[in-house]
Amino acid sequence: MFISGMSGNEIYCLAQKGLSPGEIAVGNSVYSMGLGGALGAIGRSVSGGEIRQITELISDGRHSAISRMEQEAQRHGAQGVTGVETTLGTMAGFTEFFSQGTAVHTEHAMPFFSSAASGIELYCHLDAGYQPVKFVMGNIAYALGIGRGLTGSVRTLARGEVKEFSSMYNEIRHTALERLRREAAAAGANAVVDVQVRMLPYGPGTVELLLTGTASRHPMLSNGPVPQHQVVTSELTGEELWNLAAMGYVPHQLVMATSVYSLGVSASIGALFKSIQRGELPEVTQLIYQARENALELIRKEAQALGADRVIGNRLQIREIGSGLVEVVALGTAVKRAPAGMQPQTPQLIPQAVIVDKSSRKTDESVTGLGAPLGGPMARAQNVGNSAGTRALGLAIGLFVMLLSCCLTGIIPFLSQQ
Repeated sequence: MFISGMSGNEIYCLAQKGLSPGEIAVGNSVYSMGLGGALGAIGRSVSGGEIRQITELISDGRHSAISRMEQEAQRHGAQGVTGVETTLGTMAGFTEFFSQGTAVHTEHAMPFFSSAASGIELYCHLDAGYQPVKFVMGNIAYALGIGRGLTGSVRTLARGEVKEFSSMYNEIRHTALERLRREAAAAGANAVVDVQVRMLPYGPGTVELLLTGTASRHPMLSNGPVPQHQVVTSELTGEELWNLAAMGYVPHQLVMATSVYSLGVSASIGALFKSIQRGELPEVTQLIYQARENALELIRKEAQALGADRVIGNRLQIREIGSGLVEVVALGTAVKRAPAGMQPQTPQLIPQAVIVDKSSRKTDESVTGLGAPLGGPMARAQNVGNSAGTRALGLAIGLFVMLLSCCLTGIIPFLSQQ
């Protein structure tokens, strides 16, 4: 008897590929940064940029937990682990890393693998020709820093893009994506499918951008191992990947961009007075429009530079991350025409592979912007900017009231003499 986290639909789909579920496999690891690492991290968080002490701590902890999970599955006689998830929390003031997945057994011999895909998505990957190799990740811990934070706060007083905040997100996502591809290339894979993108808070003023996925090997993408810059990445679901192959397309690269725009103090005051009356606020409307167009243009240029035919699965998230400050995140997968012979093994997906199964879907959003609710990372980084903008607005209104009072003080005696 075994305890499995898979649903009936997942078990059925895997059975079509000669796979059967086994026990739930878990692994954990508790880490401490140490005094020296903590002091170095504090110094780096003040100056801004990547905090390598935290990046390495999180990376080592996650990998240790994943390795122990894989070892537990192998002790159960499994040939792989699917549905892998990795989380972190606190334990007695230390950082605990936890990984969990479901062991799978095969009817035929195959190299041991680990995959982030659900049972349904793993079926789609296998049918589309993507053989799972290893669960991989790329992460970076990053601090806005006092210098960049103050510069960005001053920049929010003027209307337009706040490049200090936009560049922070774009810089860290390139680094995290590069590390994801490097880990996949080291495992001998030529693709990373089912990529999940998450922005996670880690201490005051520090965020972690985490990319996870399944390093896979497709025989039609290359004859053998490839360098990291040639590793294909995709955040499409297993069903989307299968449909894409059936249409003659192949994923090329994950493209992602962000734009942070400020309404500015003067425009904010104008919008404040206009909001008293019913009607459209042109300043706010135009700000959101410009931010959205800028984010889409960034991923369009990136896809063109990659030689892609189009960007599919694009998602756009727009949210207010401060008073008069708007963040737009765009994410998609650049695709191109597939080489001959990359059609799926079956002409049509089985019904069980297209049924929406709650247990095989992650309930949280795969794209978490910098302005995530409940005190998200950008919200904390923006505290200085928000307070500065509020003080500036209050100062402007105060000056306006003072000037108006002075004018009235001079006019009233003049009128009384008439």
